[in-house]
Amino acid sequence: MSHSVTSILSQIRSFQTQATQPLSSPLSEMPRTNAIPGGTAIGGPAPTSFSDTLRGALSSVNEAQAKSGGLARDFELGVPGADLAKVMIASQQSQIAFRATVEVRNRLVQAYQDVMNMPL
Repeated sequence: MSHSVTSILSQIRSFQTQATQPLSSPLSEMPRTNAIPGGTAIGGPAPTSFSDTLRGALSSVNEAQAKSGGLARDFELGVPGADLAKVMIASQQSQIAFRATVEVRNRLVQAYQDVMNMPL
């Protein structure tokens, strides 16, 4: 199980790096923005904080679980178009997302405990 979680986390990291890389132009062709001393850029996108990223990830896990529950409910009620394959895929996606979230939480708790146990 540890290997599968590690595999999932590595896939998430690779998707994250792909999403943050520019699509077509190298760094020299990217538009430059004027930076102000506060650390934000004028005319550029604001940097996202860790809490915003975490909140977005938790929101997407919640949406996946809600979608899975809705599809399962529709299948149980016999709603037309509610296919068993769709229900099972949505269920597995939400389960994987939840497991990845729990693993991230466990690693954050472990990192916090490591920091707190450091000698001064």
